[in-house]
Amino acid sequence: MKKFTQDELDTFNRHLQGIPPAEVIQWVIDNCHRPVVTTNFRPYEAAILHACTNILPTIKVIWCDTGYNTPQTYRHAKEVIDKLDLNVKLYMPLQTAAYRDAIFEGIPQVDDPNHAEFTRQVKLEPFQRAMQEHEPDVWFTNLRKGQTAFRDSIGILSYSKDGILKVSPFYHWSDEKLDKYLVENNLPNEFRYFDPTKVLTNRECGLHA
Repeated sequence: MKKFTQDELDTFNRHLQGIPPAEVIQWVIDNCHRPVVTTNFRPYEAAILHACTNILPTIKVIWCDTGYNTPQTYRHAKEVIDKLDLNVKLYMPLQTAAYRDAIFEGIPQVDDPNHAEFTRQVKLEPFQRAMQEHEPDVWFTNLRKGQTAFRDSIGILSYSKDGILKVSPFYHWSDEKLDKYLVENNLPNEFRYFDPTKVLTNRECGLHA
């Protein structure tokens, strides 16, 4: 997909604000070559996965599994994968959780000097490996306004640190609208998700910011 200037991004974001997510996804799919959608099966992820696979059933779904998900999240992931017949590409840390438990003595807190290396191992390195292997020109994600200060500053279209066009079709949607979407499309949701790198819900782990 062509590289947009910041002015073009701003114009597109103003125009796309009232466009249904399915139309945003269709427009992007029609104009790109190697799209991917990423997921960690946190709350409301079924919406973006359903919306993308409705347009392109074979889209690559990159799941970077930290290895610290709750049993509920793993069961939810299996249900969504089976229900939507997802083309999942699974990436996991190179080190085991047992190794980190021994080296870091558990999950480091955010003020622990080991936290940055822990985050690199369980999230950043697997994600970077996935992107290097698949070389996407478009990255669909379910970022939404109101989640963090950084996410409030972007829009439906934005660029990653590596220059990949990020598309967040549900960016302006509330939880209530997404709840309705899930019900209308008979999709499950799951709230017992745990991200060991964030600790605080409004904190970025470094993947997007």
